[in-house]
Amino acid sequence: MSVSPVVPHHIAIVMDGNGRWATRRFLPRLAGHKQGVDSLRRCARACVERGVGVLTVFAFSSENWNRPAEEVSGLMELLAMALAREVPQLTKDGVRLYFVGERAGLSPKVRDGLAQAEAATAHNTRLVLNVCFNYGGRWDIAQAAAALAAKGEPITEASLNAAMGMAHVPDPDLVVRTGGEMRISNFLLWQIAYSELVFSDRLWPDFDESALDEAIAAYSARERRFGKTSEQISPSAHPDPMPG
Repeated sequence: MSVSPVVPHHIAIVMDGNGRWATRRFLPRLAGHKQGVDSLRRCARACVERGVGVLTVFAFSSENWNRPAEEVSGLMELLAMALAREVPQLTKDGVRLYFVGERAGLSPKVRDGLAQAEAATAHNTRLVLNVCFNYGGRWDIAQAAAALAAKGEPITEASLNAAMGMAHVPDPDLVVRTGGEMRISNFLLWQIAYSELVFSDRLWPDFDESALDEAIAAYSARERRFGKTSEQISPSAHPDPMPG
């Protein structure tokens, strides 16, 4: 008798490999990013179907500004077009959008697009989709500490956590990185202290429902102890030979 896998409430994904996907097909890198948008749409719908509550994706890091100017400007245009095209369907699917990251350096057009997409999906409740855009984990910790200092509030774990860009959702249960690389790349440094990590060799445009299910199955097979022992987590699984 097969046992259904435990579905994580919050999955976070580093969507890596768009450029390599395109290069292998002798296409411009932006073609890979366009294909990556399709993968995100598919992944978000699959998360809704599987009962995932929160999906967080790393779309554009604060370090990505160092990429070729043509690629960066193309990414910005792609974001604007994707928002206009995807928001109606996301609303139908019950997906609520949040954009997490520094907006000061973005163009007014992009900032307005982010705000409008958030407002248009604010009533949706089936899945929270956090898009980390112009985001970095170190930036998030620094901005939270600065906000507390500016208000004269003490800096504690609890107060920092409440000031983070991701304070509206619980920490990720599962972090997936596609593309074969095995590093965090400044993603959710504060929030993933106890997350389970899965690294997939698939490039992001090739990450489909079966790949998501593989990651969920790997997560489901692990024991999450949060610093405790196995016996503390599940005493019944390790009965005391001398009760009393």
